[in-house]
Amino acid sequence: MPLAPTGELVARAVEDRSAVAAFNVITLEHIEAVIAGAEAAGAPVVLQVSEKAVKFRYGRLLPLARAAGAAAERAAVPVALHLDHVQSDELLRQAPGAGFSSVMYDAARLPYPDNLAATRAAADWAHSQGLYIEAELGEVGGKDGRPPLDAHAPGARTDPAQARDFVGGTGVDALAVAVGSAHAMTTRTAALDHALLKRLSAALSVPLVLHGSSGVPDAGLVEAVAGGIAKVNVGTALNIAMTGAIREFLAAHPEAVDSRKYLSVGREAMALEVRRLIAVVTGAAGSASPS
Repeated sequence: MPLAPTGELVARAVEDRSAVAAFNVITLEHIEAVIAGAEAAGAPVVLQVSEKAVKFRYGRLLPLARAAGAAAERAAVPVALHLDHVQSDELLRQAPGAGFSSVMYDAARLPYPDNLAATRAAADWAHSQGLYIEAELGEVGGKDGRPPLDAHAPGARTDPAQARDFVGGTGVDALAVAVGSAHAMTTRTAALDHALLKRLSAALSVPLVLHGSSGVPDAGLVEAVAGGIAKVNVGTALNIAMTGAIREFLAAHPEAVDSRKYLSVGREAMALEVRRLIAVVTGAAGSASPS
C-alpha cells in the first residue's frame, strides 16, 4: 500500500487513546523485521532512520531510505517513514525527496533560546515542504559544577510551562519529552515520572513522544501511553534481539560462514520483538503475543 503519513498515524493513535510504535532501522534486515512484526501484530508502524544511521551508511541517506520506502509500499499494514534526530540542516532538506513524511529536528543540546530559534526555523521550512515535524525539549541539568546532562539522561526533565511556550513559539506538530528514559539502555530499568507526564499532557495540545523506550519496562510503557504518549520510539531493543540471536546461532554453529544463515535468525528475533512491543503499546498484548 502507499506510504502512510506519520502525522496521520499519530493522530489516529491520539483518537484511539493509544500509541503508534516507531522503530529505528539500520540495515535492510531491520526494515524487513519491523514490517514483518507490524504485519503479524496487524498494526501500523513508523520506520525511522536517524542521522547516526545515515552517518553509518557513509553519510548517504538515499540507499537506506529507498529500501525502506520500497519495503513499506509492499507492506500489508500502513507504514510511515520518519527521519529521526536530525541536527544537520543539510540532511533535513533531503527528507522530502527521500520519501519521508516527517522529521524529528533535534536542537535539544542547545541553550533554550537557541533551541527555540533553530527549531522555529526548521519547523517553518518543514511545513513549507508538507512535512510533519517533531522536536524535543528537556531541562538539562548541570548544577553544582557537574557537567550538563544529556537531554535524555535519567534526571533530565521537561518543564510543562516551558514546553507550552516552546510549542507555541516553534509551531512543531509533536514534542518528545524528557520524563526519565534514556537512549541506548540495555536494561529495562528506566523509571518514568508519570506524574510529570500527566502534567505535560495537560499543558500541551500536541502529541507527546517517548524516546529511549527500550529501557522502559512493559508496565511503564503501558502507563506512559495511558498518560498521554502517542508515539513510542524504539531502537536498542531491536539490536539486543538481533545480536543475541546471532551470538546464540554462531555459538551453536561455529562452522557457519553464510551470512544469510545468521542474519535470518537475527531478523526473525527482531520481528518477534517488534510484534511484542507493538502489542504492549497498543494495549493488545494478550492477543498479539508470539505463537
